[in-house]
Amino acid sequence: MSWSAADHTYMARAIELAWRGLYTTEPNPRVGCVLVKGDRIVAEGYHQKAGEGHAEVNALRAAGSEAKDCTAYVTLEPCSHFGKTPPCADALIKAQVSEVVIGMVDPNPQVSGNGIRKLEAAGIKVRSGLMEPQARELNPGFIKRMETGRPFVRIKMATSLDGRTAMASGESQWITGPLARQDVQRLRARSSAIVTGVGSILKDDSSLNLRAAELNLANAEKIVARQPLRVVLDSAGRMPEQAKMLTLPGQTLIVSCQPQPAFVDGLDNVEWLQQDGNDQGIDLPALLDALGQRGVNELLVETGATLAGAFIEAQLVDELVIYQAMKLMGSEGLPMFRLPLDKMSQQIELKLLDQRMVGSDLKLTLQPVYKSED
Repeated sequence: MSWSAADHTYMARAIELAWRGLYTTEPNPRVGCVLVKGDRIVAEGYHQKAGEGHAEVNALRAAGSEAKDCTAYVTLEPCSHFGKTPPCADALIKAQVSEVVIGMVDPNPQVSGNGIRKLEAAGIKVRSGLMEPQARELNPGFIKRMETGRPFVRIKMATSLDGRTAMASGESQWITGPLARQDVQRLRARSSAIVTGVGSILKDDSSLNLRAAELNLANAEKIVARQPLRVVLDSAGRMPEQAKMLTLPGQTLIVSCQPQPAFVDGLDNVEWLQQDGNDQGIDLPALLDALGQRGVNELLVETGATLAGAFIEAQLVDELVIYQAMKLMGSEGLPMFRLPLDKMSQQIELKLLDQRMVGSDLKLTLQPVYKSED
């Protein structure tokens, strides 16, 4: 299908709008919409918050009667089913738009293709696939959960130039600078859940929460109102009753192979999930299945070398984000990953997706390239 320069301009604007919902649409996808008549943008909209109007509805509301005969540029196929809000496809039909241009087909089995068919049945011209790679970048977690039932797994690590995450004593604050730590807060803000091992709680009493002051965004207070789910992997049931995170706003899920201890009974914001384990402790594939069923789109792993290595060894990681300080911490420091590799043939290749300086630290975004077992 051929696309005009104008088509690209309007879809690029819809994608730009969709990014405004980066931290607030959870668990829904981020979607943008632009209504165009002739060579004029009539109205714009984006999905701002789960449970509220979708992008198309917001744009149509802004356009009013001018929506008739418009072309709607939408980053994701309009929904065709009733969720918390009515179907967007119905709203576009009622508004009598003449054409809908779609970035990508919705991977949600409840929608996939149905929205397009509903629009076409109403006599509305539909074209899809415009700037699809950019449209997919908006929602890696939503897409993966719809296609596989599991969340998109992102590991975050702060390291020295020689690949150390802490001194041999365990001392690690602070390897990276304040701008890198601010960037980590934004990674947390876009995530559905943050996972760590109980060892991090025992060692550092980690909070794993969003903090408005460190986000440094105009709408920070609204963003931190939705704290990501905190997930603690605790196979042996060592979670301390006095852990700081248990008193913080937001929900904490403790995943263990042991029965729930009595102290959890009186905590409304804490859930204890008992699962069968394996030789390494928590069954990580089963964990991802369970989190997917809970609507977790993007999972941020903030943990030590053992658990991070286990995720990689199990080929469960979609992306690595490494903040590398221009420092040397020495050969006795702790490594990023504990991986039982002893042959060059076992090495794990990483594809560089992005690199940039964040303050004085280098941020690397990488994708593991796993070898087939065949």
